[in-house]
Amino acid sequence: VQLQACGGGLVQTGGSLRLSCAASRRIFSIKNMAWYRQAPGKQRELVASITTVGSRAYADSVKGRFTISRDNAKNTVYLQMNSLKPEDTAVYYCNTRDMYVSWGQGTLVTVSS
Repeated sequence: VQLQACGGGLVQTGGSLRLSCAASRRIFSIKNMAWYRQAPGKQRELVASITTVGSRAYADSVKGRFTISRDNAKNTVYLQMNSLKPEDTAVYYCNTRDMYVSWGQGTLVTVSS
């Protein structure tokens, strides 16, 4: 099982993007969800997470700029990214918070300066 993230693209500094990721109902209904990213030459890092009841947590680097949300009716998790910076450039992945499923291909976000 893999979760496929989508919605990435090329954006200028200060721009916005919204990523989305759909999961099976079986996984989505019981798992806390999360967004991760991996920049070139760096390790994959946790960006944001959300529990089944909507409690959110963020990496310090994205606090105040990114918002994670989930639509339980659509089994979909979102990442709204505002005020994007070049250092946000990375491949973004969604997974459960405990990395329960195999990693998908991710979606590339490129922020130009």
